[in-house]
Amino acid sequence: MINTKMIGNKIAEARKKINVSQAQLAGRLFISPQAIGKWERGESMPDIITLNRLAEILSVDLNYFSESFQSASSEYGFDNNRIAPNEPVVQQQVELRFGKAGKAEKKLNWDMSRGNWVDADFSGLKNLHEKFSSSNMQRCLFVGSDLSGLLLKNNHVDGCDFSGSDFSNSHIQRSYLNKNNFKDCKLIETEFSESYLYGCDFTGADFTGVVIRSGGFSGVTVKSGDNEKNTISGAVWNRTSFIDTQIADVVFTGPMDDCYFENCAFTRVIFRNATLMNTFFKNKSLKGIRFIGCLADRMTYEFLKNGKADLTGITLLIP
Repeated sequence: MINTKMIGNKIAEARKKINVSQAQLAGRLFISPQAIGKWERGESMPDIITLNRLAEILSVDLNYFSESFQSASSEYGFDNNRIAPNEPVVQQQVELRFGKAGKAEKKLNWDMSRGNWVDADFSGLKNLHEKFSSSNMQRCLFVGSDLSGLLLKNNHVDGCDFSGSDFSNSHIQRSYLNKNNFKDCKLIETEFSESYLYGCDFTGADFTGVVIRSGGFSGVTVKSGDNEKNTISGAVWNRTSFIDTQIADVVFTGPMDDCYFENCAFTRVIFRNATLMNTFFKNKSLKGIRFIGCLADRMTYEFLKNGKADLTGITLLIP
């Protein structure tokens, strides 16, 4: 049986040790101070995801809170020989839940936060969810992984292969993504905020509902037959939003439906053979954009005209 009183005492002890008030801790967790009080009195306890955030904020290991958490080793199928020497091993966290018959069930969650991963193969990884922050990754493989619902925060990711992976409903925050392979990835409803994506391969990626905010989207590179090295070919652009983003050295192709560009800085951006429908441009200057062989509906055309874009290369679609 989980001892909520013991966990509450440990939360209070660790909080006081770093001289943080209940209100300050609640603010960092985006919850009410009353919830912190209930935890510390043993009246309730945080879930596994919140415990992981608590551990990070309070600078303690998850084992500090409960014996319900155990470390994983190579027996769980990871090739630790490919992980850089003297680096932390993946943590396996066990969450106890009660099923319909009242029987305790275990749910596995992998924690890869605060790691330095080099040449590691995590292909097919599942159940990562929100535990992937403050890490450096170089040349790692995540091919065919389920990374949906991921919170990737304060990471430096360089030369990694995520091809065929599912990032749906994820939040990539304050991260630097350089020369990574996102070929055929599902990015549905994912938000990139204050993040910089340079030289990444998004061939065939699904950008439906994606928001790219307050960051950079530059030099997106794929192999294509039109000699435009930065063409994003075969991608799905549907309800995709670029807000306060620096967009440079990118070639957009194919249909673009209900897309949104607001307060973006365009440098050497080309729309080639693109069909623009209900696409909104709200920018002080659109001089950094060229249109080649494009089609646009009346609304999109008028947005571009109002922004003083060079409309050469755009044919107006007649209803």
